[in-house]
Amino acid sequence: MIWYVLLVTALAAERVAELVVARRNERWSMARGAVVAGRRHYPVMVALHTALLAGCLCEAGLAGRAFVPSLGWPMLGVVAAAQGLRWWCVSTLGPRWNTRVIVVPGMPLVTGGPYRWLGHPNYVAVVAEGLALPLVHSAWITAVAFTVLNAALLTVRVRCENEALAAAGPRPAPAGAPGPAGGPAATT
Repeated sequence: MIWYVLLVTALAAERVAELVVARRNERWSMARGAVVAGRRHYPVMVALHTALLAGCLCEAGLAGRAFVPSLGWPMLGVVAAAQGLRWWCVSTLGPRWNTRVIVVPGMPLVTGGPYRWLGHPNYVAVVAEGLALPLVHSAWITAVAFTVLNAALLTVRVRCENEALAAAGPRPAPAGAPGPAGGPAATT
């Protein structure tokens, strides 16, 4: 269980790093006339993601969930892949990435990296991590609860991002781009 505590602690530290990057990127965006949307659902998102980390540790510890190698190792691989995808999104969006919905009007849609294939690839990472991280140590109640609550939250969040991007006005995609698959906002 000690290594699982270290894993969850490492992911909590990663979240803090994301918030530092997001704050820096927010300043960059605001200096360029950015518009912030989705202020009402943001605290819910923060609470849900915090509850995921706490739930993993509480359920595994208090309910005595065992590490089952045939489940835990593949789920650890999914968690690692989710982190790779998340940071690919961050690096592709550069200073336009944020945990909040912040859009700089007039900027072209991002169509490179994972946005070449998916409109909201960061949420693929969030969904994968939210299911896999608890299951690394058999915390199935946390996995189910987070997945259901996150699905409801993402319904609101994706709609909010899409509306914010549409309100920012038409922007031509870079030359040779496959089409507007992505946008300038992403989340934790």
